[in-house]
Amino acid sequence: MKCPYCGYAESKVVDSRPADDGASIRRRRECLSCTKRFTTYETVESLPMVVVKKEGSRQSFDRSKVLGGMIRACEKRPVPLAELERIADEVEQELQNGMDREITTVHIGELVMEKLRGLDQVAYVRFASVYRQFKDIDTFMAELSKLLAEK
Repeated sequence: MKCPYCGYAESKVVDSRPADDGASIRRRRECLSCTKRFTTYETVESLPMVVVKKEGSRQSFDRSKVLGGMIRACEKRPVPLAELERIADEVEQELQNGMDREITTVHIGELVMEKLRGLDQVAYVRFASVYRQFKDIDTFMAELSKLLAEK
């Protein structure tokens, strides 16, 4: 690790502790040349995920799009933003753990709907209506009937 002050390539680790709830490690280092201290963070390198859209186009996975869709579905609902961020993290983690580098929007949408169903049923129906592109009132009622049958 190069020293940010003098550029010397050698340093020693003075202190090491978990950061970001265990997602990374924070290390205090001391340059062996100028003796100044600096901080580095070590994280796991995540492989890029590609999202395959319904029409066949591909783009890189964007957690903020998942979060944005959930925020729109939860508009004027008593759902804390922290819960939505937690769900977005869970969805991203599940996708990373799946080891598939190409993920369909169908799979992502199903994961989000599964999480929203347990959080807020109105938000779930809103998200499902956009995601599944309800064409008429009958498809909307069919989804509501499924929800009522689960209760």
